[in-house]
Amino acid sequence: MTRALIADDEQHLARYLQEQLLALWPELEIVALARNGLEAASQIEALQPDVAFLDIQMPGLTGLEVAQGIEGPTRVVFVTAYDEYAVQAFDQAALDYVLKPIKTERLAQSVKRVQAALAAPATEPGPGLAQALQRMAPAPAQPLLRWVRASQGELTHQIDVAEVLFFHADDKYTCVQTAEAEYLIRTPIVELAAQLDPNQFWQVHRSTLINLAHLAGTRRDEASRLFLRFKRHERELPVSRAYVHLFKAM
Repeated sequence: MTRALIADDEQHLARYLQEQLLALWPELEIVALARNGLEAASQIEALQPDVAFLDIQMPGLTGLEVAQGIEGPTRVVFVTAYDEYAVQAFDQAALDYVLKPIKTERLAQSVKRVQAALAAPATEPGPGLAQALQRMAPAPAQPLLRWVRASQGELTHQIDVAEVLFFHADDKYTCVQTAEAEYLIRTPIVELAAQLDPNQFWQVHRSTLINLAHLAGTRRDEASRLFLRFKRHERELPVSRAYVHLFKAM
């Protein structure tokens, strides 16, 4: 039986990955769910799993640093929010990578690749992996966004992001919705997501970021589509299928 470890500081994502892996690979044994890089490194050393699914950005040690410190036979699959241009550097050297949000079809491909690699004779990793890991190392953390300057008519307002219910891309602008009013900025959703606290702001659609602090609840319609409701605001927002798993525990 193949033994695997999953490391992700967002435990709901770790559990979701575990469920998806076991559905695709029933014979797989998940020996541990590590909550940070230090725990992952310690458990890999103690348990010697065949494969480790490592998130890249974790407290303590990044997934890259964990991978660089592995001395046993454990192979690595990176689970990352980086786009394909960033991961191309090590695609040929690492066992595999899976982009977030995780898609079942892509994970199935990864499972087949892992199975094939584990069935083949073991080989020593070449210098290409080490060089690629260095190129993939996350840049120093930037300060989180705390304020946005947004327009409303002829006036420009400075808004505390804690007061924002959600950001929603609309044509050429991004709408900034608070409980009291709607404002406009030109910053794209993808740039906002990179600057906001991921524990507070979740992307639920390619055009929408929500503030969990203002979330009142969820609703499903007759077609099982998921919608979000907010405190002190009547508008409901849809959740795209790629992000529905984030609310599975709610």
